[in-house]
Amino acid sequence: MTTSAKTDSGAIRCAIYTRKSTDEGLEQEFNTLDAQRESAEAYIASQRHEGWTCLPDRYDDGGFSGGNLERPALKRLMADIEAGGIDCVVVYKVDRLSRSLLDFSRLMEIFDRHGVSFVSVTQQFNTTHSMGRLTLNILLSFAQFEREIIAERTKDKMWAARRKGKWVGGMPVLGYDVAEGGGRLEVNEDEAARVRAIFQLYLELESLLPSAQELERRGWNNKRWVTRKGKERGGKPFNKSTLFRLLTNPIYTGKVVFQGTTYEGEHEAIVDMETWKRVQAILRRNRLNGGTLVRNKYGALLKGLIFCTPCGTGMTHSCAKRKNGKSYRYYVCQTAQQRGWAKCPTKSVNAYDIESAVVQHIKGLGTNPAVLSTTLTRATEQAEARLHELEMERKAAERELRRLHAQVRKLLGGTLPAGASEIATDRLADLQERIRTTEQRMTAIQEEIIVLGKTTVKEKDLTQALADFDEVWNSLSSKEQAKIIHLLVERVGFDGRDQSVTVTFRSEGLKQLCQRTAA
Repeated sequence: MTTSAKTDSGAIRCAIYTRKSTDEGLEQEFNTLDAQRESAEAYIASQRHEGWTCLPDRYDDGGFSGGNLERPALKRLMADIEAGGIDCVVVYKVDRLSRSLLDFSRLMEIFDRHGVSFVSVTQQFNTTHSMGRLTLNILLSFAQFEREIIAERTKDKMWAARRKGKWVGGMPVLGYDVAEGGGRLEVNEDEAARVRAIFQLYLELESLLPSAQELERRGWNNKRWVTRKGKERGGKPFNKSTLFRLLTNPIYTGKVVFQGTTYEGEHEAIVDMETWKRVQAILRRNRLNGGTLVRNKYGALLKGLIFCTPCGTGMTHSCAKRKNGKSYRYYVCQTAQQRGWAKCPTKSVNAYDIESAVVQHIKGLGTNPAVLSTTLTRATEQAEARLHELEMERKAAERELRRLHAQVRKLLGGTLPAGASEIATDRLADLQERIRTTEQRMTAIQEEIIVLGKTTVKEKDLTQALADFDEVWNSLSSKEQAKIIHLLVERVGFDGRDQSVTVTFRSEGLKQLCQRTAA
C-alpha cells in the first residue's frame, strides 16, 4: 500500500493516467485506455477506507510513445500537480507513465516536490521509502532495456527487408505509390512519365537551378500524398535541393538504399541505367565547377564534354610546360590518371588537335549529306519524343482536373457535420487553387506544342546557319567559342585505339543556331 499526502479534509485526490503507444483500436467503444482506467478505479475504490477518491478528469494519451514527455494528457496532469489539485497519481503499470529512466526520475522529483505519491496497480510501490524507489528504478531499467531491444529488432527487421529489396516505409517519392498493405512500391504511370521527363530536362539544361525554374514554369511539383490520418503532405514546387534528391535517388533504377548500402529492389525501374549514369556524371562534374560553364585560363573548349570511349569516363583538361617554355595542352582520361596508364588505351590526346577536330566536325555538317541527315534525324526524334512527353502530360492533367472537379462536387453536395464548415471552406479553396494551376499548365503545354511544331530544324536553315558559322568562327573570342561549342555539342567521344572522334549534337542547340541566323 502507498503512503499518500492528504488534504485538510483527509481525502486523497487520485488522478488516473493511461497511455497506449499506438492509436490502433482506440476507436472501439471499450479500448485499452478504458481497461487501464477501470483497473485503476477498482484499486482506488479498494482504498476508500484510507480516504482515497478518484478525480473525474481523464488523463488519456492514445497513440503516444512512452520514450519522451511530449504527451498532451501528461502535460495537463503535470500542470494540475503544479496547481496543487492532485495528491496521488495512479497508473496500471509503471511503463505507462514513462519508459525512460531519466524522464521517470524527473517526474518523481516533481512528485516529491509537491508531495504527490505514485501508485502502480499491478506493481504496488511505496515511493516514500528508499526500497520502493530502488524497486521502481530497477523495473524501469528493464522497461527501458526492453524498449531498446525492440528498437534493435525493428532495425534488424528493416535491414533484412531492405536486403530483400522491400519498401519499409518513409515518405513516398514521385513516380511510385505504396501498394495496398505496404511493403511494395507500384509505378504510378502518370508520375513516372513526369520523372523521366525531369531526368531528360536536366540532361538538356545540365544545371539544377534552370531545371527547377523550368519545372516551376510547367507547374510540376514534388509528390503529394495523404497520411493515414487524412492529412495532405507534399505537393510543393521543386527547388535545387529537392530536385537534387530526386535526381540522385537510386530508387528510380529499381534499387533501394539502407544505411548507405544499395540493394536490388522488388519494384520496377522508371529510369534506364544509361540515363541515370549520364545524369550522375553531370551532377559530379557540376559539384566540382558549381554547375556553371567553367573554363580555365588555358581556354579548354571541351571541358565537361569530352569522354574516353573505351573507358566511358570523362577526360580532364591539363597543361604542361615544355623545355622550350611553351605550354602543351591536353585532355587526359581519368582512368589512366587515377589507376595508371596501362589501364586505358586512350590515355591522353592533344587539346588543340581534338578541339580542331570537333570544330571541323561542326563545319562539316553542312557539306556532308550523310552526317547532316543523321543529325537532322536525331533532332527530329528528340522533338517527337518531347511532343510525346507533352501529350502524356496533357492527358495526365486532364485526369487530374476530372479528379479535382469530382472532389469539389462531392464537397459541395455533401452534408457537413457541425463545426466542419471552416475546414470545408479551406479544402474548397485549396481544390480551386489546384484546378487553376492545372488549367494554367495545360495552357502552357498547348503553347509549347505549337512552338515545338514551328521550330522544327529544317535542312536548308541548318545548312545556312553552318555556312555562317564557318565564316564567323575565327572572329569569336575563346569565351564565345566555348559558349557556342557547349550550345551545340552534348558529348564528345575519343578513342585512342584508332584516334576516332564522335560528336553528339544537341537538338535544342541546333534550333537556337538556326534562329540566331534567321534573326
